[in-house]
Amino acid sequence: MANQTTKKQKEVAKSIHRSLAAFQQECPVIHKATKGYGYSYSDLPTIFAVINPLLKKHDLGFTQLIEGNTIKTILFHIETEQNFISETAIPQDVSLKGMNQFQVLGSAVTYLRRYALSSMLGIVTDKDTDASGEQLPKKVSVGLNNYGKDKPSISNNRFEKGVEKVANDEITKEALLKMLESFELSNVQKSALKLL
Repeated sequence: MANQTTKKQKEVAKSIHRSLAAFQQECPVIHKATKGYGYSYSDLPTIFAVINPLLKKHDLGFTQLIEGNTIKTILFHIETEQNFISETAIPQDVSLKGMNQFQVLGSAVTYLRRYALSSMLGIVTDKDTDASGEQLPKKVSVGLNNYGKDKPSISNNRFEKGVEKVANDEITKEALLKMLESFELSNVQKSALKLL
């Protein structure tokens, strides 16, 4: 009897994996010409229109909850109640030109929901620009650290001051981007720039 229980548990454990794999085989690349800064992507309504019927077909569903400073994405298998959970941090203290703090938060949440869900499901919802164009050699910093090392990072405080200057119309976005070229940006900082 114990062997039958273990075998059944293993089969149940495979259910969400089978369903997700079947979903991924049927889900097309989802492109729509929604434009961001230097890239295009599919918005949430477009993504939902494509994925929801396929998720239903394969007994899958999802929810995305805001808990404190994170978005919790939960993919669940309806029949077995198994799930996958991923948490994504919401950047704090970001200011964007022409937006109040609630609009900035809404924009960040929408952006992060789209990418967290796409990542969880293993689907493509924006154009892959990583392989476009010719790869350029890394820039070598000039001065005492001229040993071919990567660019230095920029502190969040200094980065936020630059974003604040753009928001206050003290400098242009292009001027900020030019200044940031000599720094290696964190993923959160890159995300913030896309929201400008």
